[in-house]
Amino acid sequence: MAVGLIGLAGLLGLLLLWVSARRHKRLGLPAGKIVYSDTGIRQELEKPLYDRSLGLTGRPDYLVRQGKRLIPVEVKSAAAPPVPYDSHVFQVLAYCLLVARQMGTRPPYGLLRYADREFRIDFTYEAEDRLLEVLAEIRRAERRGGLPERSHASAARCRACGFRELCDQRLA
Repeated sequence: MAVGLIGLAGLLGLLLLWVSARRHKRLGLPAGKIVYSDTGIRQELEKPLYDRSLGLTGRPDYLVRQGKRLIPVEVKSAAAPPVPYDSHVFQVLAYCLLVARQMGTRPPYGLLRYADREFRIDFTYEAEDRLLEVLAEIRRAERRGGLPERSHASAARCRACGFRELCDQRLA
């Protein structure tokens, strides 16, 4: 009887591992434990990541723990462009920077997952410097009282923009 229960518990454990691995694969997540999801799966990270000195706040779609490393994952529902959009790359880099500063562990990379393809965004010191330059440029534009001219003509993209309420160049 005890041997049967042990065998059943072992079988159940294997089934749970298999289900977890399938879920990671379906979501396009790397191996590791999901410690945070902005999609309602896990909630170990109760507040957004925040860096006061940069005035930067963000919530990656997922944070995956791999040993001592935390990997931010951003998921986009659209099909992948041939090369990831700069804004998406900087978004992932910003999450990497926030994880490094707030969680005390520097991610080696972040993942940018489109509907049909995934890009690994390496969080090098050069990439961090580029991100900090972009953030400084945004701050300078804010102090001047305006953001640069829009670089698109898509009303749908305009409606989804996080700066929509502040923008004097709204398309719709």
